[in-house]
Amino acid sequence: MCIKTYLPALIVLATCQQALPQDFGQLRAEMVSQQLEPRGINHTPTLEAMRKVERHRFVPPACQQDAYRDTPLPIGYGQTISQPFMVAMMTQLLQPGPDDRILEIGTGSGYQAAILAEMTGEVYTMEIIPQLGAKAKQLLSELGYRNVTVIVGDGYNGWAEKAPYDAIIVTAAPEEVPPPLIAQLKEGGKIIVPIGAQTEEQTLVLIEKRNGELVKTALIPVRFVPFTRSKDMP
Repeated sequence: MCIKTYLPALIVLATCQQALPQDFGQLRAEMVSQQLEPRGINHTPTLEAMRKVERHRFVPPACQQDAYRDTPLPIGYGQTISQPFMVAMMTQLLQPGPDDRILEIGTGSGYQAAILAEMTGEVYTMEIIPQLGAKAKQLLSELGYRNVTVIVGDGYNGWAEKAPYDAIIVTAAPEEVPPPLIAQLKEGGKIIVPIGAQTEEQTLVLIEKRNGELVKTALIPVRFVPFTRSKDMP
């Protein structure tokens, strides 16, 4: 479950064409220097991860030539891989530490999980579409990410077995934050989540748990795919 776009700068979903030979390393470096750093991404571990993780491996072959543009791309099953800026922004807001345990709701192709895995101890990522979950699990394993666990299931309930989490990142929009996720957040932890109905403007919200209380900060308008529940699946 990934971001279609964010507002106010509307991003149009790219149409994939036949892949052409590319210097992907150079394109990643330019993505960071031209798209991320000028727009306020300055968290060093986030920038290093964005330079390193091969985004073109997480998109269909026909989309690889567009992998380092600042746009979401289709990954099948009606889902997208989030645009690089939004991945970087959400990661920077969490600022995960090297010993943190992070829960991601909405694995998609696994790109966000790979970014987090570059800078933290344990990543648990949940995907409700079995086919996407299986593909992400295989790819992350092939790329050597031993600190990522992919779970197929309803992310509304989180994964209590591995709680509490230092941070939780949600990449689909619920109308309100699922209470199980709040319960599974460690004291001092953070949740980054888009909130709002699919037919309304959504807002990216940062939630921090301080002394048992929730401190919420509304950030920017966004447009995410809807938060899917098991009951909504065909």
